[in-house]
Amino acid sequence: MANAIDLASLTCGSKAAWDGFVRRYAGLIMAAVRGVAREGTDIEDLVQEVFVRLCKDDFRLLKTYDPSRAGLSTWLTIVARSTARDTTRRRQPVLTPLEAVPETLLAVEDRHADPIKLPEKLLSPRQKLVLTMLYERDMEVAEIAKALDIDPQTVRSTHHKAMLKLRSHFALDDTKTRLERRG
Repeated sequence: MANAIDLASLTCGSKAAWDGFVRRYAGLIMAAVRGVAREGTDIEDLVQEVFVRLCKDDFRLLKTYDPSRAGLSTWLTIVARSTARDTTRRRQPVLTPLEAVPETLLAVEDRHADPIKLPEKLLSPRQKLVLTMLYERDMEVAEIAKALDIDPQTVRSTHHKAMLKLRSHFALDDTKTRLERRG
């Protein structure tokens, strides 16, 4: 009978009754939600969602509880699990099959339309070759090493040094451009 009295004052909007209800049943609801939550889901968000659902629309759902059909703990566990499942489903991204995507959305811009002009001696021939194989031919480091008959670490090192030179060159270019604009 204590549950009915608590629920009656709870559904009338008593803050003290709500606070007591949350303290008493938060652990139960958290355990129920944890049982159905997917990995990576924020359990506390799902628990909050259950409490929001219980008090939404002037406690409409909570008012449907019938003690002759189930104990309050059992009923809350069922509500918590179904709310957690519904919320998790709603948050899942809807995947569109590749065949349904218009071809115009799949178009790839031509990377080779306007090649970047680099100073002639900025990169060594090996650095240019490694960058070409990596970025234009989409080759893996191991493939490049085998094709050039060098160690994979040499490919990585050559790539790294070339990138440092390019970053330095374009950083200087950017600085010159900014100075010219101020000038």
